[in-house]
Amino acid sequence: MLRFNRQNLNNSHEGPWLLLDLVMLGLLVINLLWLILDMLYASRAIYDTLAIHWPAFVDAYQPIHDNFALIDLIFIGIFLSEFCLRWVVSIVRKEYLRWYFFPFIHWYDLVGCIPASGARIFRFLRIFSILYRLHKYQIIDLRSTRLFRFMAFYYDVFVEELSDRIVVKVLSDAQKDIASGSPLLEDITRQVLAPRQRILCEWLAAMMEHMGSSIADAEHGATVREHVQSSVGKAVRDNPNISTLKLVPVLGGTIERTLESSVTDIVTQSLINLLKDVTPDKIEHFIDNGLNRFTTEEQALEDEVLLVVNECLELLKSHVSTQRWKSAFETQN
Repeated sequence: MLRFNRQNLNNSHEGPWLLLDLVMLGLLVINLLWLILDMLYASRAIYDTLAIHWPAFVDAYQPIHDNFALIDLIFIGIFLSEFCLRWVVSIVRKEYLRWYFFPFIHWYDLVGCIPASGARIFRFLRIFSILYRLHKYQIIDLRSTRLFRFMAFYYDVFVEELSDRIVVKVLSDAQKDIASGSPLLEDITRQVLAPRQRILCEWLAAMMEHMGSSIADAEHGATVREHVQSSVGKAVRDNPNISTLKLVPVLGGTIERTLESSVTDIVTQSLINLLKDVTPDKIEHFIDNGLNRFTTEEQALEDEVLLVVNECLELLKSHVSTQRWKSAFETQN
């Protein structure tokens, strides 16, 4: 049920304009109902029925029907006056970037004022715009009405069905491109990545140098050094040749621990030097000479990856095609 919130009406400081909206809403409803009545009255079947059963009504309404255009012009004059008043107010308030934007944004108000049967239907849109303004200031809550929930539900159904069809079509086209060996990946590599290869190499070299500096730092590199120490220590302890050092009396354990610490420092420092010594030229050389040599096994692996991508797209299509609105409809019922 539609309810008015008087407190929000007072807090909005738009009382006069919202009151004007209510007045215009009432006039629009009266005008539209009268237009429907006059249209029905003009039909031969309705006229004959009224003439037989309610001749007094025909005698009273016939002068109004004969002056239909003149009376409608009175309504049009009121609507145009209200439109011009709001236009002036919008200019004063600077609601739009340009003063002449108002009639283009509210075009349906002007079209609805055209005294032609085809244009009068746009007066319905004026009702919706007034209801929207009232809803915007929370004077009324359209969401609490059954009509709004009904229209919102079927609007969501329409949007979901339409969007699902579009998404499934796009994914199907992507699958066809992958299956036919689309050169999309090659085009991306050649046209997007290749012109920026130098910049990307410089960025990658800077990141690797930053990682090397972080590892060399006593605080930030502690985790990496602990991992290296753990790995090297395990490798030293598992090595059969080094394990014989324990057989050396007195100094065997000390030599093993010293060797473990030394190897840990060497590996850590080698990793730091490797990261710091990588230059953009070396990365670019690696890209130019190392990434373009594919073996038969690597090509088969690439084909398998494409199959995985295709299966993922197929699962995504089946998920998108699920009509979730049916579940919501069953839940409501």
